[in-house]
Amino acid sequence: MLDLGIAGRTAPENEDPSRGRLAHAPANHPAVKPARVGVLLANLGTPDATDYWSMRRYLNEFLSDRRVIDYPAWKWQPLLQLIILSKRPFTSGANYRKIWNAERNESPLMTITRDQTARIAESLLARHGDKVMVDFCMRYGNPSTASKVHAMVEAGCEKILFFPLYPQYAGATTATANDQFFRALMAEKRQPATRTVPEYFDHPAYIEALAQSVERAYATMDEKPDVLVCSYHGMPRRYLMEGDPYHCQCAKTTRLLRERLGWERDHIDMSFQSVFGREEWLRPYTVEHVADLARKGKKRIAVIAPAFSADCIETLEEIDGEIRESFEHAGGESFTYIPCLNDDAAHVAALVTVIEENLAGWVA
Repeated sequence: MLDLGIAGRTAPENEDPSRGRLAHAPANHPAVKPARVGVLLANLGTPDATDYWSMRRYLNEFLSDRRVIDYPAWKWQPLLQLIILSKRPFTSGANYRKIWNAERNESPLMTITRDQTARIAESLLARHGDKVMVDFCMRYGNPSTASKVHAMVEAGCEKILFFPLYPQYAGATTATANDQFFRALMAEKRQPATRTVPEYFDHPAYIEALAQSVERAYATMDEKPDVLVCSYHGMPRRYLMEGDPYHCQCAKTTRLLRERLGWERDHIDMSFQSVFGREEWLRPYTVEHVADLARKGKKRIAVIAPAFSADCIETLEEIDGEIRESFEHAGGESFTYIPCLNDDAAHVAALVTVIEENLAGWVA
């Protein structure tokens, strides 16, 4: 945990910080820790390893989430347990091994989220001294949301700001992360005051960080791409019709990015990846869309993934693997993947700005 050595607030007159308990309390009174404000970042999750059983545990937790797959349990669970989880851990494990951080023995998502958290912690320490404690958790896998919430409560956090690292809101991302946070709070004897950070898909600092990443990538090219494809994680189209705002927020992010870059409409477009199952998902599908672009004469493209705050299996393996191959097999000549914002300085500054706005009234 990134505990920054927080001392907390000034002790009131009835508290004796040197003894860690209330000044007028009996000697056997439980210790009273200095009050802190916690900032808990949350990302999707990662398997602990790439072997079959590690992958199965992770996939079971992920695919059993009713926010992700909302089919009735009586219909979905037999299919999941008997068929999908008997085969998919092998293929998913093989894909993770292609991108695994062997040096740290962890997925890139874990590495990047940890680095993001460290940089955010450094920035908040410089701004607020020892008043703020920063850590991260995963919705699925480890470190679990419950373990980090409990650790913050044990460390004296009387207020926790929970920040799902998803720029665009979706029930299967932001909402399920919040659900898990609320479930973790239910297990605490002393519940802290809490806030959740809303989506930030149109925040000027986030759009600026995206634009800068595109400009840096394009500055290194001798010949510019014909099209920049903004590839967002997909979801069933039914979710849009049921009121999920994700599609609309992705469209606005794309528009704001185009306006910030000063481009014409035909220089940037939007598509959706990671389709699962037979149900219709948001279209166009990225893997098909890039092939269509190649067949239409767009031989040079770049792809960016604005819905992901950190590179992961869906970007490093799917976009820079399967989607690249689809484009090249259709006749495409130049494919550039622009990495996620990760721990880029402009991205960290944007996240800190969002955090500061949501900490208003909690810290000076």
